[in-house]
Amino acid sequence: MKTAILILSDPKSGSEEANGRLFNALAVARDLQTRKQDVTLIFQGAGVRWPAQLAQSDHPFHELFASVRQSVAGASKACAVVFGAIEGVEACGTNLLDDNQVPGTPGLPGIAALIAQGYTLLVF
Repeated sequence: MKTAILILSDPKSGSEEANGRLFNALAVARDLQTRKQDVTLIFQGAGVRWPAQLAQSDHPFHELFASVRQSVAGASKACAVVFGAIEGVEACGTNLLDDNQVPGTPGLPGIAALIAQGYTLLVF
């Protein structure tokens, strides 16, 4: 089984819902990893703001994030530009994904390629 987890929730909202979505996405990734399943995490939309926050050791989900870090494919380059997160994404060592060359953007993650490879998509 192959699973791609897309994290779209916005940490700037400060809402319990955004935190809950992130926490559950990371928990599912950990569960899949523990079961030796193929899992990949992608930050997209306003979710590209998360990696820089999660890299901070005092973040409540830092340890959980660190435990699934090897499954993080990266963050959408176009979304990082739009949501002002380029510096934060780069500073914490998260890859910028741009293989889907949407006109007028610097590129987004290639979700179609994941589907073609048989990944199940989960969106948080």
